[in-house]
Amino acid sequence: MIILLSPAKSLKSVPHDSVRPTQPRLLTDTFKLVKELRSYNSSAIQKLMSVSETIATTNVKRFKSFRRSHNELNSNIAINTFDGDVYKGLDAESLDQNGLAFAQEHVRILSGLYGLLKPLDLMQEYRLEMGTRLPTERGANLYQFWGDKITKLVNKDLKESGANQIINLASNEYFKAIDRKKIKGDILTINFKEYKDDQLKFISFNAKKARGLMTRYIVDHRLEDKQGIKGFNTDGYYYSEENSTDTEWLFVR
Repeated sequence: MIILLSPAKSLKSVPHDSVRPTQPRLLTDTFKLVKELRSYNSSAIQKLMSVSETIATTNVKRFKSFRRSHNELNSNIAINTFDGDVYKGLDAESLDQNGLAFAQEHVRILSGLYGLLKPLDLMQEYRLEMGTRLPTERGANLYQFWGDKITKLVNKDLKESGANQIINLASNEYFKAIDRKKIKGDILTINFKEYKDDQLKFISFNAKKARGLMTRYIVDHRLEDKQGIKGFNTDGYYYSEENSTDTEWLFVR
């Protein structure tokens, strides 16, 4: 199976001395976006991304210092760099070598700038959400820019791993970058809700962390088939058969 995750806005810098990093596979496209973004000043970035002046200024500096060559001096591995709720649940820094190897084979991170990342791919710090309406020669937004490139790469990974199942743990914003009709495998979307006042509710912060916890569960148990996911019971969650369908599973607590 291939697990799809969203990236995170918040980043951190963690050494990766014990792993052998890999290179992002869509760097030519990445650098086209970087060259486009270098033409934006701070106020233009602020408007484009709907961020504060401080964040805009930080990202102007990031794009100016961005290098096509990714090495251990200017980059960190993706799975240790993202620092949002999903990645706090995943806690990749505590994975051993075998766990990292399994994640490298089965986990993929969707990215507005990089398209699709493996966990051990080197990445430079950036902020560019998939839903950003950045005009390029390919269209009016990043979905049009990436076209079917991400889908083709996911299909390549499915074929190489001998898998035919995609476990979608990404947000809607990022999963929209995948062309469902062209995916050569079954797609299972997993959601998380919890009971509040006797009603099932979606709590964004908790659901994001649960996506990371679910990914960690799959990695720790070396799951190769979706049926094993039903045993997930971290943080009080359990599989709700009555609220699930063949293509969407719900875990509640």
